[in-house]
Amino acid sequence: MAARHALVALALVLTGCGTQATPASTTGPKVVATTTWEAGFAKAAGALDVTVIVPKSVVHAPDYDPKPSDLATVAKADFVLYAPFEGFATKITAAAGSSAKTVEVALDNDRDKVKAEVLRLGELFGTRSAAEKWTAAFDTEYARLADEVKAAWPGGRRPTVVAQAFVGYAAALAGAEVLGTYGPAPVTASQVAELSAKQPGFVFDNAHMSTGTVLPDTTAKQVSIVNYPEDDLDLLGVYRVNAKSIAEALR
Repeated sequence: MAARHALVALALVLTGCGTQATPASTTGPKVVATTTWEAGFAKAAGALDVTVIVPKSVVHAPDYDPKPSDLATVAKADFVLYAPFEGFATKITAAAGSSAKTVEVALDNDRDKVKAEVLRLGELFGTRSAAEKWTAAFDTEYARLADEVKAAWPGGRRPTVVAQAFVGYAAALAGAEVLGTYGPAPVTASQVAELSAKQPGFVFDNAHMSTGTVLPDTTAKQVSIVNYPEDDLDLLGVYRVNAKSIAEALR
């Protein structure tokens, strides 16, 4: 009991920003997600009652300091979704005395991995049918977007790119040839020299971990790639936004 009181006391002194939620549903599980990324997976899997803890104003989720109201939110949840680099999720779940099941989500927007994760969550939530319907729609939309980007290839030639470690899926969507990768650690001078020597046409940078121009002394055009859905929690929206950014850069 003393340990639990200590956890609650510790959580109550944490400070941070607000929460957001989709319209609550009277059916289905109550899901709390650390960010819109996990929430996007939850919504795709069929969850209708999804609350997000970390606001979009916090670019790097691990930097978020939970606040007391997050405890109340987590206490009412059936599931708490988090990524392994967001350790605060399990801590506030314990501090809130919640019986919610904590679920580690594999945050990767690779086409096949997304579908597998959405179906896995659908099984957990009891919404497998909705998850299957979403993955079918995802396949259709992904193919359409890939065709749109391919139509923008300069001279009909496959683009060459250097991609940040967590946005390789965008290169796959673009049908690009990946000449090299960098990150998530800061790029060193030797890496810059090595990647520049490959003469890529484009650099696909991670908007959420950007450190500015990656290859400053080259003609490579840098494209900012996003991983997190907007407040509508539409995971498909991530692919639409990136496809548009890539196609515009290719043109």
